[in-house]
Parts: sequence; C-alpha cells; structure tokens
Amino acid sequence: MTAEGVPAARETLLRRMYEVFATDERDTFLPRCLAPDVDWPNMLDGGRLHGREAVRAYWARQFATGTPAVRLEGLRPGGSAEVTVATVRLGVREPSGERWAGETVEHVYWFGSDGLVRRMEVRAGA
Repeated sequence: MTAEGVPAARETLLRRMYEVFATDERDTFLPRCLAPDVDWPNMLDGGRLHGREAVRAYWARQFATGTPAVRLEGLRPGGSAEVTVATVRLGVREPSGERWAGETVEHVYWFGSDGLVRRMEVRAGA
C-alpha cells in the first residue's frame, strides 16, 4: 500500500488514526488528529456532527452497539493540496472473528493549516 503524493505527516496521522480507531486509545488520540471544530458525517442518524466532543460521543455510540472495524487499504491525493482520500474496507468484529464488506468506501479528508482533519465525508468506493 503506497501513498504517493500524500504528505508524509498526513499519511502518518491517517494511518495512526485507523490503527487506534477500534482501541481504547481513540479518545486520547482524537485531539491529535481532529480540529476542534471538525465537521464529521453522522452515518448512524444522518446529518453532520460538529466538534471533537460530538465525534467522540458518536464513536462511543458506535462501539456501544457493536464493534465496528475499518481497514485502511490505500491513500491518495484528493485533487487539491488540502484533501486526501483513504480507501477503506468496513467490517465488524465478532466473537467468531472479523467480517469484512466485499466492497470499499472512500473517506475523504480535508486538512487545515495545522495538519488536523477539519472535515470528513464518506463516498462510495470507486
């Protein structure tokens, strides 16, 4: 998996974000990856979430109902200097093992000048 054209600091941040998503580390990592006023999709209820605390609470809700899993499969530039696209496979962790979706989706990230994610969107995979 290569990330040609993606700034190294951004690649490192996104790879780490996907690594810690399903761990107890996610809450402490949140301030190091998301802007204070981050704009995030609410895939459970529709609409958008605003701010780190709203995203933290949203993730907590996701983990209260099951154990979601997201596997990073690739990174690429998103057409402008501030955008990076992550290709991911969604899944769930169950006692019997992991189940992964057959198709991928794209997580599109907009970054601020501070290097933090300021917006994320989910799109159907290419």
